[in-house]
Amino acid sequence: MKVIIIGCGRLGSGLARDLKLRGNDVAVIDNDPLSFERLGKGLAFKTITGIGFDKEILIEAGIEKADALAAVMESDEANVVAARISKQVFRVPKVVARVYDPRKADIYRRLGIPTISPVAISSARMSELLTFSGLNTLTRLGGGGVSIVEIDVTNLLAKKPISALDISGKVSAISVTRNGTTFMPTSSTLLEFGDVVHLAVTEDHKDRLAELLA
Repeated sequence: MKVIIIGCGRLGSGLARDLKLRGNDVAVIDNDPLSFERLGKGLAFKTITGIGFDKEILIEAGIEKADALAAVMESDEANVVAARISKQVFRVPKVVARVYDPRKADIYRRLGIPTISPVAISSARMSELLTFSGLNTLTRLGGGGVSIVEIDVTNLLAKKPISALDISGKVSAISVTRNGTTFMPTSSTLLEFGDVVHLAVTEDHKDRLAELLA
């Protein structure tokens, strides 16, 4: 995978190293060239000095072919701007933004931007979110036999009917969030890039669903 990290602070540099050790192609953007020293020695990164939400800088980093992007700058607002540009303009399949203020997180999620709190998640877990198939478990019901999961619609799913995700008695679509609005889909609802879909899935089919999404 080709991954872009915007921000080379403690989280960004740790995330970059973790992703590189997992065998990914990693580019790192920061407006302070001295910050790249945090990446250490022994691993090769493409480093770009500049503002993380500047389109020319993003293109230089290779965003047009990127599989994932993490915006982990010090500013919540800068991270969200970079994430929205990456997802809406360059259509990067997987985008995550760090947000310090948890009160803003729900607002950004409604805009289709997954957010990560530095208090609640480590760089290793963030790597998993960027490189995993996109199946995110939100809660388990009853004794755990059924889970509510969340997926992001990528280019591979876009324009397909939501019924393509349904497996009778095993997987069922519950809701779709599109451009900040959540609605209950019908079997003929067509998925769009950037949609966030919530599914009910039995525990014995979670791995199968993850394989299909991958």
